[in-house]
Amino acid sequence: MNTFIITQLSDPIAHLLGDWSRELNPGSVLLRIVIVVVLSAIIGCERSSKRHSAGLRTFVLISFTSTISMILDIYLMDTFSFGIPVLSAATIISTALISGNSILFSSRSQIKGLTTSAGLWACSILGFTIGAGMYTITLIVYLFLLCILACFPAFEVYLKNRSNHFEIHLELKSSEYLRDFVTVSRRLGLRIDDIEPNQAYVGSGLSVYTITFTICSPELKKYKTHREIIQAISSLDYIYHIEEMR
Repeated sequence: MNTFIITQLSDPIAHLLGDWSRELNPGSVLLRIVIVVVLSAIIGCERSSKRHSAGLRTFVLISFTSTISMILDIYLMDTFSFGIPVLSAATIISTALISGNSILFSSRSQIKGLTTSAGLWACSILGFTIGAGMYTITLIVYLFLLCILACFPAFEVYLKNRSNHFEIHLELKSSEYLRDFVTVSRRLGLRIDDIEPNQAYVGSGLSVYTITFTICSPELKKYKTHREIIQAISSLDYIYHIEEMR
């Protein structure tokens, strides 16, 4: 009995399905492929619905490739006594490269795609677990991964809104108004930690900055959200556009 079958004996789902699901045969391979396609498709739909850079097909392909790589590695190790899972190692490296390419820098000096990149990597691991026939672990990993991607954003927004620190994208009609903006911000009870000119807007006729604030006023901390503070600031005539950076 090989190492993988010994590991799977403690898998409740594999125990319910029967011994055939623990071994490599057409039925178990088909089952693993169907499971990973369905699970990764649900995660891909969640990402696509939020218009992220990697969507349904990308998540399915990453997970599918990882599953096939693990199945082939198990076959090679059992049949030809390969000691190293070569295909799985190559797949995880390729996934890392693809994930890295999904990270983008926007014109507003924001890094985008980090969550999608990490999600692709996690889906690759999901493919490895189901490819190894670890059904219960796959289900646990999948549930946690879906919860992190679908449920945590709202909690993250809640924490950010309660934070004393926030960052804005500011577009002024002229750089001459920057000093006035700083003065008004201080009067409101905001401390400016950093002001960085945004070079992407050079030649646009606007003076664009990324500004980091700390809320110092007890009144602002107690009663005002970031959105309300920004709305109050946006009423200034010389501000063309202002928004909080996420």
